[in-house]
Amino acid sequence: MLEVQHLHKVYPNGTRALTDVSFQVEDGEFLVVIGLSGSGKSTLLRCINRLIEPTQGKILWDGTDVTAASGAELRGIRRQIGMIFQQFNLVKRSSVLTNVLAGRLGYVGTAGSLAGVWSSADRASAVRALERVGLAEKAQSRADALSGGQQQRVAIARALMQNPKLILADEPVASLDPVLSHSILQYLEQLNREEKITVICSLHFLDLVHRYATRVIALKDGEVVFTGLPQEIDKARFKEIYGEDAIEVKAGLSA
Repeated sequence: MLEVQHLHKVYPNGTRALTDVSFQVEDGEFLVVIGLSGSGKSTLLRCINRLIEPTQGKILWDGTDVTAASGAELRGIRRQIGMIFQQFNLVKRSSVLTNVLAGRLGYVGTAGSLAGVWSSADRASAVRALERVGLAEKAQSRADALSGGQQQRVAIARALMQNPKLILADEPVASLDPVLSHSILQYLEQLNREEKITVICSLHFLDLVHRYATRVIALKDGEVVFTGLPQEIDKARFKEIYGEDAIEVKAGLSA
């Protein structure tokens, strides 16, 4: 279980990104975080694995205080948490297989990986991960030769190499068209249901939220303004989260 307790984040320039954010995520949930751009979604996800350092508050992962961890303990926590980014974060000139193998860095360190020395077991696992996302035939292709949807599937395969218990997906479909968006989220849904991997995913469009989320948290100006089931977000709640000028049709609500 993940517990976020009274989390605050203030950037050095004085920008307050998160204010007193608290919630729990049970094992096996597909939690979606929604809100306008700048509401704090990305900051929240990156605070969970401490890619961004919180200013105040606690994050507990299976009872371990992530915010107090350092060194080997923090590395051990991060091994259990896969991360998927909006812009894929692949090494574009490297092969697809090499990018997937990078998911093992938390286990083998950088020295061997920089020399291209990977165990046969790791290579076999990488091929299986690519098979899982339907890209085994692209293993030797350069990452920048792939489409956006394919690159995001490589990013999912890379996350799988960590054997994660939790996947953080930071607006993973923001740069993809609707068909590809569903394709990527279906892979995450499959991992959530079949592998029991907890997923925390930030999204913009409510049609996707209604389709994939088991529970929703909404942020506005860095504060939690809604926690509940996706079907509880009606027009009134939608306007509370997104503002009076929000375009409802784009959000998947009927006019």
